[in-house]
Parts: sequence; structure tokens; C-alpha cells
Amino acid sequence: MIPLPNGPPAQIPPIQHKFGKESPVERYKRQKRLAAIKNSFKHSWNGYKKNAWLQDEVRPLSGGYKNGFGGWGATLVDTLDTLWIMGMKKEFETAVGALEYLDFTTSPSPTISVFETTIRYVGGLLSAYDLSGEKYPILLAKAIELGDMLYASFDTKNSMPVVGSWKWLKAAKGELQHAPSNALSADIGSLSLEFTRLTQLSGDPKYYDAIQRIMNAFEQSQNTTRLPGMWPVSLNAHDLDFTNDRQFTLGAMADSLYEYFPKQYLLLNGRDKQTRNMYEKSMAVAKEHLFYRPLNPGNLDLLISGSVRQIGAGYDRKNEGQHLTCFVGGMVALGAKIFNTPEDILTAQRLTDGCVWAYQQTPSGMMPEIFEAIPCTDDEDCKWSEERWYKGLIMAVHRVLDTSTRSLKEQAQKIIDKGRLPLGFAKVVDSRYYLRPEAIESVFYMYRITGDKTWQDKAWQMFKAIDSHAKTDIAYAVVQDVRDEQSQLTDTMESFWTGETLKYFYLIFSEPDLVNLDSWVLNTEAHPLRRPQD
Repeated sequence: MIPLPNGPPAQIPPIQHKFGKESPVERYKRQKRLAAIKNSFKHSWNGYKKNAWLQDEVRPLSGGYKNGFGGWGATLVDTLDTLWIMGMKKEFETAVGALEYLDFTTSPSPTISVFETTIRYVGGLLSAYDLSGEKYPILLAKAIELGDMLYASFDTKNSMPVVGSWKWLKAAKGELQHAPSNALSADIGSLSLEFTRLTQLSGDPKYYDAIQRIMNAFEQSQNTTRLPGMWPVSLNAHDLDFTNDRQFTLGAMADSLYEYFPKQYLLLNGRDKQTRNMYEKSMAVAKEHLFYRPLNPGNLDLLISGSVRQIGAGYDRKNEGQHLTCFVGGMVALGAKIFNTPEDILTAQRLTDGCVWAYQQTPSGMMPEIFEAIPCTDDEDCKWSEERWYKGLIMAVHRVLDTSTRSLKEQAQKIIDKGRLPLGFAKVVDSRYYLRPEAIESVFYMYRITGDKTWQDKAWQMFKAIDSHAKTDIAYAVVQDVRDEQSQLTDTMESFWTGETLKYFYLIFSEPDLVNLDSWVLNTEAHPLRRPQD
């Protein structure tokens, strides 16, 4: 068994800004916004309670329910800590009482996602236990019950878990399991916070031991991938081969792997130098290969995190912006404070503003799930002109510039009209707003770390846009097309809307000592885990 690291903790600098006293006018404005956000949460929660109690998700248009996360009431468990944070103690106790009806030793689903179950359920239970001062023993008991079920997924020849679609019944029957030959790096690399906290609270070293074996495998492979310093989107967990895939990103399917490095360092109070080294190496590579400055009409100093593919001896960057990469600004800001690299605060600000800009550019005020922008080849030379935008558009679509038959403007206008492109965009790849939290997550970190109140104003504009377009009679729903001010909605509301998105909005306008960043580490599902006080 690999034990929790001991020895003296590292001297970690203060993370959160020291906020001064606010004026009565500032307080009134903040509390008014806070109340509006809480009302949106109550509307969502009541819709779930009335239509989908003990199920995974409510259908916000039809009023039915959907189960896709083990069938254990994902929205209920994912939202426990939000109820506590918003001071809804009676609702919290009702939800905690309902846990008696959830059996985490079995599932109505033949397969479950180890990753999603860990971040939503285990994270949600442990966070509610920590936040409520350990006064509700059932929360830890249920986390252990579920942790023990998930622990069986590690019962493979090389102790790598069966992530992705895990046939849990095979493990329950003691049948032979194999680690997958095609696993997503986020799935296998983002279990550390929850399993570490489970060991810290239960005293059982097996959970930490399980995830530390994974971290060791990632560390050993960091410099041997096709983009040394980062890990590809998919990897062979069966043979511990990290060299097959050529795709690298901080976005979908890889994101939380990187997010957990500085957070794990924090949860272990700096006793684990491994995660610091892995974070610093990977971010140096991301800065060089992934981050780019987008051409934009306001000539704002922005950054977006794209993705790269290794081709031959070089790398081809895709100049996309995924909503899922919008967490990167917050991660870089947190890393800047933990590891005392103040120059990274500007990088974090530019990354976060890149996502805020993407919200502001659409008619609805919401960012699409995936879009592409025009990169400036030189960070200094990024002055907007329509001609430059037109050229970039044509190159993004046709890969070649030809003005022999039609003018630049004519060609570009056709692309703009067909794609209904917001100013500065090159392409809208996926037009949905999925109620996702990543952009507001980074705004939250920027506000709590810098104390700059302009982040609150940016957050409020984002909230108003979502509130006015995504609200239904029952709850809130996915917006199909952010380019349309009267967009159709999709009958989906994932648990992260109440578990993450509304929580981050609320914490931006709450008293700053609520979930203080010097005392709490938030997992990738926005579940605050208490930092042990050494």
C-alpha cells in the first residue's frame, strides 16, 4: 500500500484576495444579484424535486426524467453541497434523508462510468460531509459504500481501473477484468482528489494507494508522448502505452487530468512534489503549443486554448475554442498563487477574458459549445481589420486564398451568412449552450484571487443571458443555437447545472469567506473538499 505522504507541509502562499469592507451601495447591488441567482436555483431544484426525485436528471421541457449516471439520483447527490452553501438547510436535510433509499452496492444500469460516478457522487457526498461539519455520518458512510464499489474497477492485472463503460457486475462476480486498451486521459487521470479525500476522512489507505499508482504511471510517461510534457486524449491503460494517440488538448476528454495536478498538491498541503512537477511541465508545453491570441474587433488582449495534432516532425494546431477548455483560466490563476508565479495571473486573465468575449459576441450572449477563431501569428501584431478577418475566414474554410473570380469580401460574406458567424468567429462547430460551468468557473477564480469587481459585472451579464434564454416552466434547458435570440431548447438539464454552474454564479456574489480558497479545494464538479489543517 502506498500511504498518504507525510512530513512537513510546504509553505503555500495565500490564494484568496483579502477583501476589504464594501459600501452599502455595493452590498445592495451584490445581494440583489445573489437573490436572483438563488431564485434560479430554487426554480431548478423544485423542478427536479417535483418531476424526477431520486432519478438522475429532470427533463426540463416535458417534465419526465432521465437516468444515465448509474440511476442513483445524480442531481440530488451533485446538488447536496449547493443546498448547504445557499443556506437551504431544510432542503439539505430532506435530500440527505433520501440517501437511505439509494443503494450504492448495485445499479439498475449494467455499465457505469467510474469517472462520472467519482466526480459527481463521491465528490458530492464528501463535499456535503465536509461543508456540514461532519454532522451527518450517512454522507461519509455512503461515500465509503460507493468508494468500495468503484475500488473493484481497479482489480486488473496492472491495477489500472476499468474506466469508460465499466461492467460492474463482472467485478461483483469476481470475473477477470482488463484495463482498457483505449481509455480517455481525463477518465483515468481525474480520480485523485476524491479518492485522496476518502482516505483522509476514512483512514483507509486503499483509496489513495489506488490513484497514486495511476499518478506514477502518468509521471513516468510524461516525457515520452508524441508531445513531450503533455498526455494525449486517449491512451492504452492495459499496456501503459501513452504513445499511440496524436491528439493533445486541455479540452474534452483530457481537461480534468491537468486541473487535478495543482488541486491535488493543495489537498496534500504540498507534500506531493510529483503533481507540481507534472503541472509545471505540462503548462509550459500548453503555453507554447495550445494557447493562441484570437483576432477580435475590440483589439482585446485575449487567449484561447486550442488543440494540436502531431503530424510527422511537427504539430498542427486547431484554432478552436471549446466551452470545456474555459476552466483553464481559473486553473492557471490557482496555479499562479499556489506555485508563486505571479506573471501567470495575466495569462489566466487573458484566457478567462477569451471565454467572456466568446459569450459577448453572440446574439444570445452565450458561448457556443465549440467554435473556431482567427489566430494572430504574432502576439504583438493582432490589430483588427475586416480584411484580415475575411482572409482568415477563407483560409479556415478553404485552406487557400483565391481572389481571381470573386472579391475577398464576397467570398467571406458567403461564409459569414451561411455560418451566421458572430464578428471575429471563423466557424461555429457546435452551436449549443449546454448549461456548462467552465467559463463562470474561471470568472469565479479570477474574482476571488484578484478581488477585481469587474469580474462580477462580467458574471452578471453571463447569468442574465442564460436566465433569459434557457429557463423553462419546469427548470432550465440546453439552448440549441446561441446564434439565435429565439433559439429552440433541448429537453436536457444535466446535474452540473445545479451542482456547478449556479454554485459558481452564487459564490461570485456571496460573502467571499464562503468557500474560501485558502481552506477548500473544489473538484472538477465544483464540490469543495476541506484542506486538512496541519
